[in-house]
Amino acid sequence: MQHRIMPVVFDAGNSVQQATSIWRSMRPVIERYQCTNCLICWIYCPEPAIYKDGDGLVQIDYEHCKGCGICAEECPRKAIRMVVEHD
Repeated sequence: MQHRIMPVVFDAGNSVQQATSIWRSMRPVIERYQCTNCLICWIYCPEPAIYKDGDGLVQIDYEHCKGCGICAEECPRKAIRMVVEHD
């Protein structure tokens, strides 16, 4: 078993400066054919992990995603599914 050092967030609003993905056991994957780029997932995401790219498509920043699954739960089209994270 590999031990990892967990990041500590001391100040509110500074999680964008931390890589918060190392404790993730599940990760969200966007099903492009179902996603309408409505950004409901962005509204509910507790981290700065969801954004629109230059083409206007919703993307996930896996460096900041903690794998909480809120985006998948709140997506009205169920266009986000959670999959097992691989080391």
